[in-house]
Amino acid sequence: MDKYIFLQDYWWLVISLLAALLVFLMFVQGGNSLLYCIGKTDEQRRLLVNSTGRKWEFTFTTLVTFGGATFASFPLLYSTSFGGAYWAWMIILFSFVLQAVSYEFQNKLGNLLGKKTYQGFLILNGVIGPFLLGVAVASFFTGSDFIVDKSNVGNLSMPVISQWGNNWHGLDLLANFWNWMLGLAVFFLTRILGALYYINNIDDSDIVKRSRNSLKLNTLLFLVFFLTFVIHLVLADGFAVNPLNNEIYMEPYKYGLNFIEMPIVLILFIIGVLLVLFGIVSTLMKANFDKGIWFTGAGTVFAVLALLLIAGYNNTACYPSYGNLQSSLTIRNSSSSLFTLEVMAWVTVWVPVVIAYIFYTWRKIDIRKITPDELDNKGNEDY
Repeated sequence: MDKYIFLQDYWWLVISLLAALLVFLMFVQGGNSLLYCIGKTDEQRRLLVNSTGRKWEFTFTTLVTFGGATFASFPLLYSTSFGGAYWAWMIILFSFVLQAVSYEFQNKLGNLLGKKTYQGFLILNGVIGPFLLGVAVASFFTGSDFIVDKSNVGNLSMPVISQWGNNWHGLDLLANFWNWMLGLAVFFLTRILGALYYINNIDDSDIVKRSRNSLKLNTLLFLVFFLTFVIHLVLADGFAVNPLNNEIYMEPYKYGLNFIEMPIVLILFIIGVLLVLFGIVSTLMKANFDKGIWFTGAGTVFAVLALLLIAGYNNTACYPSYGNLQSSLTIRNSSSSLFTLEVMAWVTVWVPVVIAYIFYTWRKIDIRKITPDELDNKGNEDY
C-alpha cells in the first residue's frame, strides 16, 4: 500500500477513535442532564456535581484534542465543517465553556448568579452538547450544503476554498430528520452513561435507586432513535467515490455494503452494541452490579468507532455535500501533506503513555466511592 494512503487511513482511524472516546466521556454531560431527576435534595445534587466535576476535564480535553487532530490531519475537512457549520460548533463549544465556568464558580464566595443558575448551565450543556454533537456526526452520512473550489486559493482578494451554501451556517442541519434521530440517540446514550457512572461512583442508596430507575426510560428512547437511524443508514443511498477518477456518486445501500465489505468493522459494531446492552441489562437485573459503565462505555467506543469508519473508509465521502456533489470531501482530497501526516504519526507513539496516565489518575480519584461524609471533609475539593 502507498505510504500516503496508509497514513490517511491511519489518521482517519485516530480521529475516529478520539470522537468515539469523546462520546463515552460525555457521561459527564449525560449525568448533568439528570441533575434534578436524580438529585432531589441540595446534598444529593452536591454529590452528583462533585462526582462529574472530578471528570469533566477529561471530556473537555478530548474535545480539544479531537479538534486539533482533525485540523492537523484533515485541514480542509476541519475548515469546511468548523468554518461553514459555524453556529452549530460555536453553540457546542459555548455550552462546554458554560460547563467549565459552572464547575469553577458555583460554590465560590461572591457568586452573584447563585448555585442554581450555574447548575442550570450544567444541565444546558448536558442537553445541547450531546444532541448537537450527534447532529454534526450525522451530517457525515446525510451531507451538508457547501461548495469547495480549490482554485480560490490563488484569489488574493478572497482566498476561501470552501463556502457554506446558505446563511444558516450549521443551523440548517436541524432541518434534516435523520440528523435529529442520531442527535437524540447520542443524547439519551449519554444519559444512560451518566446514570451508570453515578451507580459506580456514588455511595448513596437513593441516588443509586433513582439512577437505576432512569435507565429504563432512557434506554427505551435510545433504542428507538438509534435503531431508527441505523436501519435507515444501512438501507439508504450513500456518497461513494470512484477510485479511478475521484468522482462522487450516489450508491444504493452504500453504508450497509461498507459493513459487509469490511467485516472486521461490522464485528466491531455488533460487539459494541452488545456490550452497551449488556452493561445496561446487567445493571437492571442485578441489584449489586455497579460495573455497567465499563461495559456500556467500551461498547459505546466500539460502536461509534465502527460508524465513523464506514463513513470514511472503502471509497466513501467522509463529509458529503448535497449542495454540490463533486465538492464532497474524502480522506484523500482533504488530508494534509505526506510530510505532515508522517511527522504527526510519530506523536501518536505517546498516546499509550497518555492513556496510562489517564487510567492512573482516574483510579486515584475513584479509589473509593463518593459519600456525603467525604464532602463534609473540608480537605476535599467541592464543586
